[in-house]
Amino acid sequence: MKYAFWMTGSYGSHPDEVYDPKALPEIKGINYKDIVADNVTYSARPEGIQNDPFTGTCISNVRISLTEKPKELQWNCNDIQGISSKVTPQPCAAFPEKGIECPFPEDRLPIEDVQLKTYSVLQIIISTVFILGSSLAGSTLAEYHQNTVEYKAINCRKHSAVLTDFGAVGDGKTSNTKAFEEAIKTLSKYAPDGGAQLIVPAGKWLTGSFNLTSHFTLFLHKDAVLLASQDEDEWPLLTPLPSYGGVRENAVFGRPGGLIFASNVTDVIITGNNGTVDGQGAVWWEKFNEKKLKKLERPYLIEIMYSDQVQISNITLINSPQWHVHPIYSSNVWIQGVTILAPVDVPNTDGINPDSCSNVIIEDCYIVSGDDCIAVKSGLDQYGIKVGMPMKQLVIRRITCISPKSAAIALGSEMSGGIEDVRVEDITAINTESAVRVKTAVGRGGYVKDIFVRRMTLKTMKYVFWMIGSYSSHADEGYDPKALPEITNINFRDIVADNITIPGKLEGLGEGNPFTGICISNVTMTLAEKHKEPAWNCTDVSGVSSNVTPMPCAALPKKSMDCPFPEDKLPIEKVRLQTCSATS
Repeated sequence: MKYAFWMTGSYGSHPDEVYDPKALPEIKGINYKDIVADNVTYSARPEGIQNDPFTGTCISNVRISLTEKPKELQWNCNDIQGISSKVTPQPCAAFPEKGIECPFPEDRLPIEDVQLKTYSVLQIIISTVFILGSSLAGSTLAEYHQNTVEYKAINCRKHSAVLTDFGAVGDGKTSNTKAFEEAIKTLSKYAPDGGAQLIVPAGKWLTGSFNLTSHFTLFLHKDAVLLASQDEDEWPLLTPLPSYGGVRENAVFGRPGGLIFASNVTDVIITGNNGTVDGQGAVWWEKFNEKKLKKLERPYLIEIMYSDQVQISNITLINSPQWHVHPIYSSNVWIQGVTILAPVDVPNTDGINPDSCSNVIIEDCYIVSGDDCIAVKSGLDQYGIKVGMPMKQLVIRRITCISPKSAAIALGSEMSGGIEDVRVEDITAINTESAVRVKTAVGRGGYVKDIFVRRMTLKTMKYVFWMIGSYSSHADEGYDPKALPEITNINFRDIVADNITIPGKLEGLGEGNPFTGICISNVTMTLAEKHKEPAWNCTDVSGVSSNVTPMPCAALPKKSMDCPFPEDKLPIEKVRLQTCSATS
């Protein structure tokens, strides 16, 4: 930005020469709060009208990070009066510090209480009549039913088919597992010839697990709902994940695959114009709690393994039996514009869990979950160490999360293959237990390093900063107690948090094995009425802090600086998506 705050009383354009120079505008009661601004040239240029100042301006809880070449005079104030609180850089003398929060109305405007009605629009039918001569006797009537949707994708497809071409019935009762299998098998032959897309039209399509193929797009119409079968026999068993050693499934009998599953494929897309995949999880949750599942574990909604060039975008996922999206052992993964909804009181319904992947982007998603909104993983204990596939080159941005019992973003606790180069920005978390949480334990091995977080807006949180080195769940008794994880170079900056119970709980591994290189800068946290004391609880950690309120613990001494955030782009960010179309 050039300016963070700009008010001018000398905008001199007028309609003509007959305006009244004595007609002075009244500018007052202007309030700003909870703002984070980065790469700013001028902090503020508030200029009122000479002898007629702007009054009642209030600015609070603002952190402005300047560009490399900022202007020397950061606040240029003339003919203005107001107050400020917790503003960096320090405002001009016209805004004295008052230690308050600027107001924001609690009531609602009438327009906000209006309930919109729901209507449906019928498919457009274009009829063309060709009349030969002056008589209708030779006319031809052609009807063209058009429902074409454009969408962005890593690749477009040369061939297309509709699910109903393969005998599918969208009544919500008939199983369509075989229809999906037949459709994908038929369309797979087009992989060498521009690929194919399968369009799922409007309807309720009950199905068990099915496998995708290479150079393939699954497109969900906006009124299409995939219903996950509650018949366990429609979920074939897979071998346990090698980096987990069977801890998340029955190591002897295997585990159920995802509803939408792919393994060893290239160029696969799951998208739509916001169609829905409904996991119908309630039955699974009940069986799991009562230990009545035949296969002992609940399936995921989408799981992609050992694959490259994967896109999941513009769909809604609800009520998964367990995790909603699980890419594992894969590379070049795009997850964009996905809405995920699950009850907040059902555990293990994580939103998106990238696992031992590289070059991944997760952006523009809205997640409500009973567990972590996003959990970054790379295998567990000796199994993850043996496989040795780190989770690296990950971008997470523009995410909104609601998860009262878990984290907006968790790093671990399954991190034994390593987690590195994670870039998180522009995150909103509401009524969520913690923001970015690091979880590990003695015996995990591996590492979490080079983590960069900036621009988070947090509302009603238990913790803002939470790192724990005693997350003691293990795969089995074969873990190595000498396998110590390395947690280093963890960076947070430009965070505004309101209604916080505990600002920071940072606990390393103990016994002289601290988490190191922690940096926290430009953070303002407003405590809840019933907050915990002390505000910061730090053991076995080391790092620095700058412009953090409330003041951090002694393990994070003040050092005037901004914590780093990479300026380069990862390869996944440089890819240009194509404009494709689907017609049903």
